[in-house]
Amino acid sequence: MNRKSILFTVLGGFFLTNALVAELIGGKIIICVGDESTRFGPLGPFAMSVGIFPWPVVFLTTDIINEYFGRRGVRRLTWLAIGMISYAFVVLALTRIPDSASFSGIDNAAYDKVFGQSQWIIVASLLAFAVSQLIDVTIFHLFRRRTGKTLLWLRSTGSTAISQLIDSVIVLYIGLAIPNHWTFAQFAGTAATNYTVKLIIAVGLTPLIYLGHWGVERFLGKDLAEEIAEKAARDSEGDPLAITES
Repeated sequence: MNRKSILFTVLGGFFLTNALVAELIGGKIIICVGDESTRFGPLGPFAMSVGIFPWPVVFLTTDIINEYFGRRGVRRLTWLAIGMISYAFVVLALTRIPDSASFSGIDNAAYDKVFGQSQWIIVASLLAFAVSQLIDVTIFHLFRRRTGKTLLWLRSTGSTAISQLIDSVIVLYIGLAIPNHWTFAQFAGTAATNYTVKLIIAVGLTPLIYLGHWGVERFLGKDLAEEIAEKAARDSEGDPLAITES
């Protein structure tokens, strides 16, 4: 296995792990601003899912993969993640069928409450994940064509900001608002809080984008890193399904 393949494997591992963890923990809602009585006009309370914390890492990893492996590299991992998340959905559904033993620390009700909610989130996330990743990779390469190798922060943070807005709305509405019978105010307040926190984290992670690129250049060598980045950009412009192997 050459260094390029090792890099893709490591980045893919971070991508898949954070995506799956986000699905499993997404049912826990915490209050982010004030308390449950806090309101600003029709909006509130301002809550968010703890599942948002791993997602900026997913999109950060997406941008690095985008830079060095192009659209098809992202597409491969996106479909793999969808497959793994779907597999997790099946496992969760099957493990809810048998009854818990009398001495089990987790009874049927507790298990179903946590992982039954996760199943709704997984269904929503499969749709949101596919749509947001498509938008992210498209916007990333749109900025890449306009700016070339410069303004790395713009194409990474800009694509993440837009794609996470779509992701937040779809996941919250299908995964939480519908099964929990939220009011519009609850949905709007939670969606606004989720997206704001995601955006703050994405901006805060901007230095890690440069650190990630520095790490790739150190691992591959600057010349090879620049070469595969330019190839990925050309392939993504000419043919969204193309990717060079080396």
